Amino acid sequence: MMTKISILFSLIFVSFIGFAQKSTPIAVRNYIRMPKDTVESKLLVDNLNSLLEAAQGKNEMNHWILPSQKVETYILMDEINGIEKSRGLKDNHFFKPYLTNIVALPQNQYLIQFSYIGVSDSLPHLKASFEVIAHKNKDRFLFSSPLVRNTTSWKSKQYGAFIFHFSDSLNEANVLEFTEKAALFDRKLNNTNTGITEIYCCENRTALLKLIGVNYKMKVNGLAGGVYSSGADGKGLQVSGEGASFGHVDVHDLWHDRLSMVKSRRKVNKPVDEGIAYLYGGSWGMTWGEILSRFKKKVASNPATDWKEIKEIPLNFGVSRAKHLMADYVINALLVQKIEKEHGFAGVWKLLDCGVKEKGNENYYRVLEQLTGISKENYNEKIGELVNQN
Repeated sequence: MMTKISILFSLIFVSFIGFAQKSTPIAVRNYIRMPKDTVESKLLVDNLNSLLEAAQGKNEMNHWILPSQKVETYILMDEINGIEKSRGLKDNHFFKPYLTNIVALPQNQYLIQFSYIGVSDSLPHLKASFEVIAHKNKDRFLFSSPLVRNTTSWKSKQYGAFIFHFSDSLNEANVLEFTEKAALFDRKLNNTNTGITEIYCCENRTALLKLIGVNYKMKVNGLAGGVYSSGADGKGLQVSGEGASFGHVDVHDLWHDRLSMVKSRRKVNKPVDEGIAYLYGGSWGMTWGEILSRFKKKVASNPATDWKEIKEIPLNFGVSRAKHLMADYVINALLVQKIEKEHGFAGVWKLLDCGVKEKGNENYYRVLEQLTGISKENYNEKIGELVNQN
């Protein structure tokens, strides 16, 4: 019979194991051509497992990243974070990592490719395929995204605090628009942390992903464009899939990027943040005017619309789930427009910084009432009036 102490110890041990095993060790099949040096092979696999384990936490705590390519690798680690989860099956470790290729490179480096695959009803499901560069560092390997290696032959041109990397040519008119909008947002945000931001220009999202080390990802298959970003130690990075010559200025994502330099987007009110992005930069290739027109036709045309309910239960009026447009974000865009006109951006910042979205939105309503007189009690009436005025 187990004593109370031994039962308690067993529970603690099981809890510790469950807590410690944040990721599944990578599977290495016998057909994979590993380095001939078995010690080196074991070290590579062990260190790769450590990288993938650390990738499930905060980038800043991942000590398996090559320091000289930190910001370039953070953008890849963001894609690996949470990769084993299957929300549909409610299984945090459904997709397992499999080593698929190791190629020796000069200067004690290796190109490593691996995939995450899950099996359901005897059918394999590929969730993602990645590649990293392993760099020998004394008695261990550190890892980087292949971004720098993949662009060694590219051209570069600096415009103020931005360095653009491109394979052939650059649309300078778009670059000037981009830098002017960035400066405008920085002034609104009182952003003095304007270190160098490097921007890599790709033809589309597929080229973007391949550049950073994502050969395939189920979640984004079929999506044409996009902008991925990261930052560390005062340096910013954007990889744009909007044209190899910087063919499109995504002002929506530019707003998000400049805000993140001032405060983590996880710590601000997301519906307000997205509302600002709608107002300043549209979304999914649609201008703010086009979004508002669609909103009036699809949502606001119903006189019985419950705006308070839409705040609690998101309503998508976009063309698809992927290219979503959220009704509450539009309402926040209209409120931001009103607040900025009456109080300047300082008023907008108060609402943006009211706290993260929560059930009931008490903090949001409190700050909104201070700025506009719109309270939780009169919200439906006042928002109806606001929508009709625009």
